[in-house]
Amino acid sequence: MNHKGKAWKFGADIDTDAIIPARHLNTSDPEELAKHCMEDADPDFAEKVSANDIIVADKNFGCGSSREHAPISIKAAKVSCVIAKSFARIFYRNSFNVGLPIFESEEAAAKISSGDQIEVDPENGVVTNHTRNETYKTTPIPPFMMELLDDGGLISHIKKGLNQA
Repeated sequence: MNHKGKAWKFGADIDTDAIIPARHLNTSDPEELAKHCMEDADPDFAEKVSANDIIVADKNFGCGSSREHAPISIKAAKVSCVIAKSFARIFYRNSFNVGLPIFESEEAAAKISSGDQIEVDPENGVVTNHTRNETYKTTPIPPFMMELLDDGGLISHIKKGLNQA
């Protein structure tokens, strides 16, 4: 399934506190976390973002603490995926665990601007910037990880497997 939406551009080293500030970690309710998504990077982000929009960032997105709340808040804010030059490894793993698609692309991260209309083809590893009429390469998501994402994350994937056994 392709992801289509408006780009929201962020810089380098966006840490998990910028994604979901620690002061809001007294809950694990995804809907409540979504209200504070990206709050310390853009205080009005949660009010401005629309369903299916796409976060685009520079290097080391999701650095800092290992909290799963960060990708959960992004997914709950209805962001369809995140594109970055690179991701912190624990954020990378947590994103797939909660069912949030993420894509590494140095070229896309450099050339996409806020407001651009973006489409990501995860199976073929192509990012299309419809605003600039450009395409960029990203690593395709392997089939077993696509299945994990399609199932809504690791826990849902495991439950599905248990129900089929």
